[in-house]
Amino acid sequence: MKKIRLVALREFFENMRTKTFWIGILFFPVVLILSIVIPKLLQDHKDARLYAVLDRSGWLLEAVEERAAFPDMEKLLRVIRDRLRDGSAMKGLPPGLEGQAEAIRDMSDEEISRAASTLTMLHASPEGQKILDDLPEEVAEMVKKSGEQLRRWYSGLSAKEARKFSRSLSRSLYERVDIAPGDETDPEAPFREALNEGRIFAYIVVGKDPIETSQGNKYVSNNLTDDALRNWFARFASEVVREKRIEREGIDEEVIRRIQTPVVFKAVQLTETGEETKVESVDKAMQFIPIAFVYLLWIAIFMISQMLLTNTIEEKSNRTIEVLLSSVSPTELMAGKIVGIALTGLTVVLCWVMFFVLTIKAAPAMNLEPPFDLTPLITYPKYLVSFVVYFLLGYLLYASLLVGIGSVCNSLKEAQNLMMPVSVMLMIPLFTMFPIVQDPNGALARVMTFIPLTTPFAMMNRAAADIPTWEYLVSGVLLLATIALFVWAAGKIFRVGILMTGKPPKLKEIIRWVLSA
Repeated sequence: MKKIRLVALREFFENMRTKTFWIGILFFPVVLILSIVIPKLLQDHKDARLYAVLDRSGWLLEAVEERAAFPDMEKLLRVIRDRLRDGSAMKGLPPGLEGQAEAIRDMSDEEISRAASTLTMLHASPEGQKILDDLPEEVAEMVKKSGEQLRRWYSGLSAKEARKFSRSLSRSLYERVDIAPGDETDPEAPFREALNEGRIFAYIVVGKDPIETSQGNKYVSNNLTDDALRNWFARFASEVVREKRIEREGIDEEVIRRIQTPVVFKAVQLTETGEETKVESVDKAMQFIPIAFVYLLWIAIFMISQMLLTNTIEEKSNRTIEVLLSSVSPTELMAGKIVGIALTGLTVVLCWVMFFVLTIKAAPAMNLEPPFDLTPLITYPKYLVSFVVYFLLGYLLYASLLVGIGSVCNSLKEAQNLMMPVSVMLMIPLFTMFPIVQDPNGALARVMTFIPLTTPFAMMNRAAADIPTWEYLVSGVLLLATIALFVWAAGKIFRVGILMTGKPPKLKEIIRWVLSA
């Protein structure tokens, strides 16, 4: 055991001392974070889509813009309220609101929604007046004093100015360009010219009678992949036209609302005592977070096992193995290598977990704040313990395979052919991650649980479910027995193959080494 410990410490500190090892540790999480951050930054800085509208109906465009203003106004008021509450600077505060700071700061979400309604499409209607009358006095006073000025300010708001408040505003994403229609023979000519010259992203044509038919409605763009603008305009247009059709048919709006009210089934879950509790977003995330752990587990096992393989082949090719075998036996050397690389792997995993926790804490500064704190999910004891246990077992399983392969090969090129079956087997857990997490006690999950080569990944994937104790015991015994078998076979192969040079042995010869006494 002393010699095994010395070999293990040698392997561990040899890796710790190299710059490439630490670069490799940071490479995976940095690339993963950048793959999330960079697309988000590019999306946030994407130019607003410029569009024009040829409204032959004479009324739909105005109604759509009024309708689209409501969610924007609601978001604006929320942003202003939150900034006032945290005391941040209010640069670019909409005109007319300077004296309304106290009233806005105290508004609830419901009051903001009702105030936004009166500030946009309902401000001139009897229903809008009713909403205004129901608001608290200070909120209603704010709407009366600043409403018209705020509406005019919003109407002239550019996409660049809107992004100072929120990048999710319609004004931040889409900006309408005024284009005068052509003559009666070809009213779309100026629009086509602007599109072909790249001055607009798309133009929309509204038919003469959108209430009666969709005939004449068109969305014209040379970009066939981005439908966001078309879907956005069509959604608000559909809402406006639907209300007009109801009004034309003389149907009571209350009846329509009652008919269209969906059947809702509240999602609940049972506690261990049998009590019902509401399902929150964090509860759903808790069920899917094992996928992240499985992927991390796969990367860790694959990377660390590959490290053992390349290390073995490298030391064999430069004759370092011969020097080591003058002091330790082949079995001690193999065991020390496996233990040393396992310690290296645990160091890598610990660094990754710390990196991800720090990234989550720093997410708000990068404009990537999640809907809830992910730290408790990542540091959840059950997941962390399962991860460490199955990382060690999975590593021992695949390390014993790869150390045997490395001992009979003189170069990585020779190892590639023998690695193919192992690589194929390692791909199966990736293909089954989502089916298993969606049905953790289904047939696929249970079958893979009792196949030792996939047991670590399947059990990690099922960590969020209530797994019967007997499945833990049976799968654990099978996995440990398989590890013992693989380590025994790898020892036989390692003892003979580690000093071999020249052409690698064939499979028949390797099997004969394993079966020999």
